[in-house]
Amino acid sequence: MSLAQVAAAARSSAALPLTLAVAAVDVDGGEAVGVDDTVVLPVASASKLLLLAEVARRLDNGELAAGQPAAILPEDVTGGTGLLGRLSRPGWTVEDLAWLTAAVSDNTATNALLRLVGLPATARLAHDLGLERLTLHDRVRDERGPDVPPVFATGTARDLARLVALAVRGTMATPGASARLLGWMRANTDHGLVPALIDHDPYAPGFPEPLPGRLLVANKTGTDTGVRADAGVIVGARRVAYAVVAHWDVALGPSTERAAVHAIRDVGGALAAWAQRPA
Repeated sequence: MSLAQVAAAARSSAALPLTLAVAAVDVDGGEAVGVDDTVVLPVASASKLLLLAEVARRLDNGELAAGQPAAILPEDVTGGTGLLGRLSRPGWTVEDLAWLTAAVSDNTATNALLRLVGLPATARLAHDLGLERLTLHDRVRDERGPDVPPVFATGTARDLARLVALAVRGTMATPGASARLLGWMRANTDHGLVPALIDHDPYAPGFPEPLPGRLLVANKTGTDTGVRADAGVIVGARRVAYAVVAHWDVALGPSTERAAVHAIRDVGGALAAWAQRPA
């Protein structure tokens, strides 16, 4: 199995009525492959990796403190994914919100963090890291009218995979910020896309060090109307950073959504086979 076969798995979806963008990076060897990986698409909550990267950077350099109280304002509260709007505890810290954003993609926590650091800061970080087409356009909203950006975020599979690869290499701003981001990703509870059919241990200690005979995964997913996205890293005998983004016309019905999910899982199988190959 090679990274070329990962690309082949992506191309096998060409007959489907959807766009499937795939990027995969050999973290240690540097080889990279992609299919439609420079196409700018809505990437839903997978883009929260960029916000979490900025929060991790600030925690590492002291601009923010992990235990610093973080207010939740009425305008932060929104529906969709998450727990914060359903919990009774009144006080939260910056790192609490980061864990909630990473683990359950909490939209209210996301909005509070976005208000704390500001959208321009995420744009500056993306620029500094060379991720020119990964953009958070707005906060998370229950409804999008004509006076706000049409989607929460857009990006490319290539930029998402590069962001993950930087973190795994320890070069996402600093080694400390990189490790913090990976730790948050490791807590993600949604393994229904790329990792779904992979025999992996979601709770093994020691990540990101390889676990003999087993695969480890850290990722961040995104779900929106006509969008499924997954960006992360698979650690086996090799380490592969990846991003897979599916986009389709919802008028085509639920069968296309099912086809998108199956296609993403097929790519996950190819990625896992590559990660298991001895270095």
